[in-house]
Amino acid sequence: MSSQRLRAYQDALQAFQRLIDILLIVLAHGATCWARGQPWNRDMANITVVACVSYSLMAESLGVYRTRQPDNLLSGLKSVLEAWAMTASAIALFLFATKTSTQVSRVVSFGWLLVSPFALLVSRLIRRVILRAQWTKGQGLRAAAILGVTPGAEKLCEEVRQRPWLGLKIIGIYDDRKAERHHSFTRQSYRYLGGSTDLVEACRAGRIDVVYVALPLRAETRVGHVLRALANSTATVYLVADFPSYDLLSARWTALGSSPLISIHDTPFVGVFGWLKRLEDVVVGLAILLLVSIPLLVIALAVKATSPGPVLFRQLRYGLNGRAIRVLKFRTMTVCEDGTHVIQARRNDERVTPLGRFLRRTSLDELPQFLQVLTGEMSIVGPRPHAVAHNEQYRSLIPFYMLRHKVKPGITGWAQVNGWRGETPTVDLMEKRVAHDLEYINNWSFLLDLKIILLTVVGRKKSRNAW
Repeated sequence: MSSQRLRAYQDALQAFQRLIDILLIVLAHGATCWARGQPWNRDMANITVVACVSYSLMAESLGVYRTRQPDNLLSGLKSVLEAWAMTASAIALFLFATKTSTQVSRVVSFGWLLVSPFALLVSRLIRRVILRAQWTKGQGLRAAAILGVTPGAEKLCEEVRQRPWLGLKIIGIYDDRKAERHHSFTRQSYRYLGGSTDLVEACRAGRIDVVYVALPLRAETRVGHVLRALANSTATVYLVADFPSYDLLSARWTALGSSPLISIHDTPFVGVFGWLKRLEDVVVGLAILLLVSIPLLVIALAVKATSPGPVLFRQLRYGLNGRAIRVLKFRTMTVCEDGTHVIQARRNDERVTPLGRFLRRTSLDELPQFLQVLTGEMSIVGPRPHAVAHNEQYRSLIPFYMLRHKVKPGITGWAQVNGWRGETPTVDLMEKRVAHDLEYINNWSFLLDLKIILLTVVGRKKSRNAW
């Protein structure tokens, strides 16, 4: 199949998938209404339209319909679930704004919210099976070539090999340099097909669909020459720059006018993702506060009755973008240390009260911070804020330490549910915590937040090192 025909086929396939998704959402709503004996009326139609429009927008923003998903199957399915979760929020907001929630069957709505994502996921699994069957027969595969026998090229070959669902076939590698300057592949062999002139000729002849330029950044002049030559072909060209050497954090492409830019250190909570994160905090935070309102009162009375001092302890810590905030906690010690010198709680610390030891082990001392979630100072899930004294101590000892402040501090976090909480007597222990915080920022998703919240409640590691 030629490059032009293959590209047209892929565009048609994606358009068909969009149509199938809309049809499945409508059919799922109709099926749940029919099963419950609910008549289809104007309200049902309006809700269905809201769902279809909302899902289409969310799916586009999350890259659900990209021609080739860069991640594995689970990641693609996760994007579908995230898009539907945001759609469910939009439906709830629509029902609230139009005051029509009482006119809709809760059983039908709940069934629809479950059946629709199931149908969407199954349709993608069926599509994968069909595509893989085609690719196994050698049909529909895109011929890919790499320019540059470099470490980046070897990594790219390995990642393509591990992702057969991409439908790519690396036919070989091109490079103008002499063989002694080529990187030695250790994982698998490769076919050397010549220099950049040979690559351009193959692309013009339609034998190559995709080109990955894996030359080092310092080869700017050579890269520019090749890109200009490839512009006279229909091949899709990607620049595989060695950005990972800069330790990216939530990196993304953007533009300033007509100048393309890549953010090296950024926050994942921009645009729709920032809205989703805030919605999650408000909805879940309100629900938790309603559930723990009585325990809050009981704990406050117990703290006051069992030891002298204030009920709440306010400590200066760093929040979003390093701005200072006062974090609320139930007092668990006989002291209220704050300022330039703060001693971390350790095992059998005499400063911790008997009640405080229980509150710290169960994280109940953090409950007042849900009030700060509603005010926007904190998030339910995120890197735990440290005392200012500890921030100033570790920022000079641990590389990229302050990048954890690119997002709001959380009541719980990925480090905490993996057991990296409590005392950090050595720098390497704090490095483990920071590494988990940065991993969370780089891999954030709505489902990851739900997983962390669940592990906070039932996880086995959450109480480790909590003194």
